[in-house]
Amino acid sequence: MEKTGLIWFRNDLRVTDNNSVSKAIKENDKIIAIYFFEPRLFKKDRFGFRKTEKYRAKFLIESISVLRENLKRHNVTLLVYHNKPETILPKLTSDHKINNIYLQEEWTDEEVQVVETAKKAIDDDTISFIHTYDQFLFHPEDIPFNFNQIPQVFTNFRKQCEKLSAVRSEVNAKKMFSENFFTNPTPVPTLSDLGFEDFETDSRSAFPFEGGEDQALRRVDDYFWNTKRLSYYKKTRNGLVGENYSSKFSAWLANGCLSPRTIFRQITSYEKEIEKNQSTYWLFFELIWRDFFKYVSLKHGNNLFKLKGILKKDYSWSLDDEKIKDWIMGETDEPFVNANMIELRNTGWMSNRGRQNVASYFAKKLKLDWRIGAAYFESLLIDYDLHSNYGNWQYLAGVGNDPRDRKFNIKTQAERYDPTQKFQNLWLQPTLF
Repeated sequence: MEKTGLIWFRNDLRVTDNNSVSKAIKENDKIIAIYFFEPRLFKKDRFGFRKTEKYRAKFLIESISVLRENLKRHNVTLLVYHNKPETILPKLTSDHKINNIYLQEEWTDEEVQVVETAKKAIDDDTISFIHTYDQFLFHPEDIPFNFNQIPQVFTNFRKQCEKLSAVRSEVNAKKMFSENFFTNPTPVPTLSDLGFEDFETDSRSAFPFEGGEDQALRRVDDYFWNTKRLSYYKKTRNGLVGENYSSKFSAWLANGCLSPRTIFRQITSYEKEIEKNQSTYWLFFELIWRDFFKYVSLKHGNNLFKLKGILKKDYSWSLDDEKIKDWIMGETDEPFVNANMIELRNTGWMSNRGRQNVASYFAKKLKLDWRIGAAYFESLLIDYDLHSNYGNWQYLAGVGNDPRDRKFNIKTQAERYDPTQKFQNLWLQPTLF
């Protein structure tokens, strides 16, 4: 009996090392692929921010356009809809007699609800939903903990995973289908379709890159093999200006254009062929941090989004609108905070060092409800990752995984990481037109 599979893309926008793609192509005679620009993701949240602002939207549009082209090489058509899955999937699955639907496993409430609503709308028990955990470095079946036993402290998690877990091999789809299902695929929406005006990337941006798997792989090739910047990663990763102070892989990782396993394999190859040092290890170290926040989310569920956090700690949080606005607009009493916030507002990007400082200032100095800061980051950051974003905000607000409940000294941080004020001058001085 001929089988037809549907690959439902979400935050796994790649063909290389994608288990859903690999399984679907291997297990079916025909394939359809689909992606939804869900209207829910472009509406305002409870704090008044659009859940997805223009920077994320543009990167997503670029990523989907590349994904469509890469699927074409397997003669698989990507259908794209600016609609809700439950509106489109029932008729599509019926018309094309879909047997299997492949998608990346998600576990947070909003993402789970989308799938459950779609399943109810389809209402067909003959269709198998095949979920795969595919956003991890260390697969959930391979870590030395049950989800409810994930350590509270990162170091304990890291040491055990390094000692007892292995990174799985990449998977690749090799089969080529004989013909496309559709000759006239649905169009990828424009920024205008999603409610935004088009814009040019700010020339000062430290992230001048486009979305998509191809650009991600080019960046890996350039950062590792062409410039060999990986050899200096640990020394430069706290930089603030320019595109090469850090790997900048995070935006492609967040959208699933790039697999952490792919990065890991490139690191191991680099260590064999070029050199192995603290910097090559440190990029691996950062990938484990990314995993850690995902496992914290799996363990603690909705507490990741609650005011008291995973520690269930009570603080007196403020909702002062003026202080929130000053922080967003970069009009606080700290120039270093202001420069970072202006960079974010103009580019959708901020360095890791900047994020730690502005979040600490928001939660610890202004004592504002940390969830508002997290929601603002969610709206603007090109590399927004649900688990890392909310995990880090809790960490810095003192309700998450940091037992020290530390507070950054912003002036000391500015003196250490921007001693000549190059970064602050870049963003605080008026631009000339």
